[in-house]
Amino acid sequence: MKFKENMSKVAALGPDYMGFIFWKPSKRHFTGRADKIPKTVKRVGVFVDASIDEVMGKIDAFELDIIQLHGKEDTLYLAQLQKELNARVYETTNAPKKGIEVIKVFSIKDTFDFSILAGYEPLCNYFLFDTKGKLPGGNGYAFNWEVLNQYPSHTPFFLSGGIGPDEIEKLQKFIQSPASAHCHAIDVNSKFEIEPGIKRIDTLSTFIKTIKKF
Repeated sequence: MKFKENMSKVAALGPDYMGFIFWKPSKRHFTGRADKIPKTVKRVGVFVDASIDEVMGKIDAFELDIIQLHGKEDTLYLAQLQKELNARVYETTNAPKKGIEVIKVFSIKDTFDFSILAGYEPLCNYFLFDTKGKLPGGNGYAFNWEVLNQYPSHTPFFLSGGIGPDEIEKLQKFIQSPASAHCHAIDVNSKFEIEPGIKRIDTLSTFIKTIKKF
């Protein structure tokens, strides 16, 4: 999300998550305010090779619920990030504070070496599989979902990469297939936009209602 008016309209549709990109080269780079979003909608901060200090600062500034790592962050980075997050699980009053979840993104085209996930599994709540392209994300086209038939992990994942209204039938088949056993969520973006950061509300509303019936 990028623009306040469009953001409130999308939030009214009741999505489970809304993403905010904190990578400056992105056309959807977020610099505004994320207020008036219901607590039922989790705020996802998207980062690309950002410093841990920057990530922690954005968590506080925007009350993020989830961190999505879209760059080349390795397991050492994830371990240090988890150390910082765990140190802030409790307020000084000893009242429980929400734990911040972590999504690590991996890009796929036609094949993928799933063995590289093993080191990340203890450090992530979710994986996200996106299409391999020129940009870290938002390339606008889908990868071969059949690759996920080989998924060896029990870590839930987000399915991403060029998913739009025309993929409804394909998505239904995927969700009903063994490959979706650990699919936690469907991530959509560019195929529902009028321009970067502005979503088509009617089209998105229809898509959400349809997906929830599967």
